[in-house]
Amino acid sequence: MKTSMLFIVLLYEVVTICGVALWLKRANKHGDQHCENEFALGGRSLPVGVVAATMALTVLGTAHILGVFEMVWGVGAAAIWFSIAHVILLVVVCYSTGLWVRRLRVTTVPELLEHLFGKGIRVLVSCVMAGIIFGILTIETQGLGIIINAMTGWGIKNGAIAGGLIGIFYVVLAGMKEVGWINLINAVVMYIGLILATIFMALRLPGGNFNSVTEHFVSQDMDYMISVFGNSQIMMTFTLGIVIAVLFSQSVNQMLLQTAMSAKDEKTIKKALWIAAPANGLFGVFAVVLGLTAMTIPEFAELGPKKAATQMLVESLPPWLAALLLASFLAAILSTFAMTALSPATIFSNDIYKGLIKPDATEAQMTKVTQIAIVVLASIAIAVASFLPPILAAMTWLFAWLIPVFFIIIYGLFWQRSASAALITLGVVWICNFVWSFSDIAAGLGVFKSNAIMALTVSIIVGVIANYFIKGDKAYFKSQTYLDLKQTNN
Repeated sequence: MKTSMLFIVLLYEVVTICGVALWLKRANKHGDQHCENEFALGGRSLPVGVVAATMALTVLGTAHILGVFEMVWGVGAAAIWFSIAHVILLVVVCYSTGLWVRRLRVTTVPELLEHLFGKGIRVLVSCVMAGIIFGILTIETQGLGIIINAMTGWGIKNGAIAGGLIGIFYVVLAGMKEVGWINLINAVVMYIGLILATIFMALRLPGGNFNSVTEHFVSQDMDYMISVFGNSQIMMTFTLGIVIAVLFSQSVNQMLLQTAMSAKDEKTIKKALWIAAPANGLFGVFAVVLGLTAMTIPEFAELGPKKAATQMLVESLPPWLAALLLASFLAAILSTFAMTALSPATIFSNDIYKGLIKPDATEAQMTKVTQIAIVVLASIAIAVASFLPPILAAMTWLFAWLIPVFFIIIYGLFWQRSASAALITLGVVWICNFVWSFSDIAAGLGVFKSNAIMALTVSIIVGVIANYFIKGDKAYFKSQTYLDLKQTNN
């Protein structure tokens, strides 16, 4: 066990978390500690840098780091499309869905759905969305386990327990505002470590560059592994499916939109794009390069896709740099862990507890319920993470469940608000997704074998037909309720 490395990494996390907490406490000493949604949304006051860093790191967790390290073993450099898909996603969020939820001052995505289709759809989507985000939480917990295992040799399962406990401590004590400011620090540290690590790894290779990595794959007639376009099969299955899954699910997911809800105003969200998108997209380049490099070094390749790249970094880099890089990786995954724990807990406290159980709940009571929900969800995630599902494959499957939510929101905001049409669209797509996942029905359907592509197609076809034949109320953006709200905000 690399005791000194573990000590440095944990010291960084504790100093960062406690330091930011003390700074915010001093800054808010004379302020209002009980403003609107202080714990869950940071009082809707986050500035550009914090919003940008939090958006970037919310989607830059286990999937981007360890998931890409793992996925290059199957699709090679085409794994970069996972990062490209998130750049497109951030454009959509910062110029559409993120602006809408901030303008309407909702606390959760299901709350927006109540404005469009009533309480029934709100409760239904609350349950499904919370479950999906919980699934992502288990994957983030697995990521914490992989990083801690690289430093300790405890095994991924035991590492997940230790990482999960750190994550619970992090998010329960922090809340949205502290998580946001910590993300800003972590993003800077992570990029410094990543750039230095890539340079050092290149210098350790023959010739002092990555040419040997290219030659390795070319010599084995695997040229497609070093092409961002892969081959035709990879483009039609992995690439197309991952772009659709990310774009049409994450753009309405609570874990990302909660950051937009926390922004100071709509201009803040638009400005944040110019920091968040490059930070997110460029990371994928470094991750792909390091993942491919690990595949070409026998002593690390034999460890398999889950451990090869992280172990290569630990063994090959100078101890101080390996500690810095792993600290930043752990911090990035903790940031995503925080948002994936905070988001379903916020959904539970707002849409279930306050919406159904105690409508007159105070801000203090809501914070307490949210914190309890975080502990419960994270504890279960630690146990589930032990099953170790393939990271990106699990992500893609989870994302498919949210694709119809994107389309019913679009229909409700711009076309018409029909609760029956929305329910039919959600029900048909979710049934199809279940069948696609647990039967062989999609085996011979080519590109439509992908759950994401199926969900996209069915959402459009069923949604259009249902809304054409079932009449509903006027589109929300054309309703008097929205026009009155717009006038009030002006």
